[in-house]
Amino acid sequence: MDIPMSVQAQIAIRTRKLGVLIRDARLAARRSVTETAKAIGITAPLLRAYEEGQKAPSLPEIEVLAYYLNLPIQHFWSNQALSDDAPRTEPLDLPRLAALRHRIIGTLLRQKRMQANLSLKGLSAETGLPVSRLTAYELGERPIPLPELEAILSVLGGRIEAFFDQKGTIGQWMNEQETINAFMKLPPEMRAFVCMPVNQPYLELARKLSQLSTEKLRAVAEGLLDITL
Repeated sequence: MDIPMSVQAQIAIRTRKLGVLIRDARLAARRSVTETAKAIGITAPLLRAYEEGQKAPSLPEIEVLAYYLNLPIQHFWSNQALSDDAPRTEPLDLPRLAALRHRIIGTLLRQKRMQANLSLKGLSAETGLPVSRLTAYELGERPIPLPELEAILSVLGGRIEAFFDQKGTIGQWMNEQETINAFMKLPPEMRAFVCMPVNQPYLELARKLSQLSTEKLRAVAEGLLDITL
């Protein structure tokens, strides 16, 4: 069964772009094809195929690659080259983590399809992907190439971010990266203010105030006004 031309073209373009981004990330981290492939649990020829845009990696493979190369996963949705930051690795069984994530993503994908009241045959008709392949994806028996996962989610009305690892080791690291990125986007004077220990009480006060209802905030403001008058 052939994939509809519009979806096929979208997948092909995305696959080539992913290849460029993967190679850029690996070179920026000064990692060879062989050591990178071994670290994320695939063969060197397969990684080369990814980088050349001949094949596409799955989301779990992108996640472990981002973790291994110490970069935000958002890089694989960007148009910018990376700087030469020093890599960070941890003694984790990354291939095992990727295998587990394949199964989790398969389960999430099945849940999303059922929520959309769409059968496997219906999803196959919408995407052009064989029912047997979709079944293997949902059972976690076969990695889902990222462009295909994105195409499936576009049919089901899902967001790729909902499939990111949230609670695992890599998920925690990804959340930390997002927090760091958000902090670095603050103005320099705001970052300096946050980093000064003497300002912690003000930050704690701001946190507590943000949790108050509008009525309580109004009462606090009126109380402060009474004090100053």
